[in-house]
Amino acid sequence: MPTYPGDPAVDVTPHATHGADGYRVSRLELGTHAGTHVDAPSHTEADGRTLDSFDVDRFRFDARVVDCRDVGANGEIPPDAVPASDDDEEERGDGGGTEAMLVFRTGWADEWGTDRMTDHPYLAPETAERCAEAGYHVGTDALSPDPTGAESVPAHRALLGSERLIVENLRNLDAVPERFELLALPLRVDADGAPVRAVAWV
Repeated sequence: MPTYPGDPAVDVTPHATHGADGYRVSRLELGTHAGTHVDAPSHTEADGRTLDSFDVDRFRFDARVVDCRDVGANGEIPPDAVPASDDDEEERGDGGGTEAMLVFRTGWADEWGTDRMTDHPYLAPETAERCAEAGYHVGTDALSPDPTGAESVPAHRALLGSERLIVENLRNLDAVPERFELLALPLRVDADGAPVRAVAWV
């Protein structure tokens, strides 16, 4: 599995096998931000909360897709991509989620594992600030809402500093409608992030 440059690789190795032990146990080694995962505030904020401090309902989102596939490689997603409001409850569906999320569809899930994986579009700092101020959590089908490899991470700081969660490396966004319920439940660990099994409830 590809990971963010510099992060630990994912490794699954046998610890016990049916042939030698009569049962199977595997050893799993990975970073907290491997694959599709959620970022907790402590990822970038020294005094930020860790995943175990959030109630499980905080990882259940009323998601709205924002199509940004026209932005292109290494392009900034501008503030006007953020919807003016999200108060049309009928369009949100009846999933019952309580946390609003904007899912930025860049098309970069198709680049996963290629040399172009790190050239994804990203949120302009003002775009992230607008999301945080409006109370939106953020999802993306790219490696990060900030440019990969950049020295600063203003989108992370704006969102996580406001206790807005970030879900990265989403896939199959072409299969969901504009509005859907997203479940992105991490392990309940005292950590800065964790992989999730992201499920769209349509």
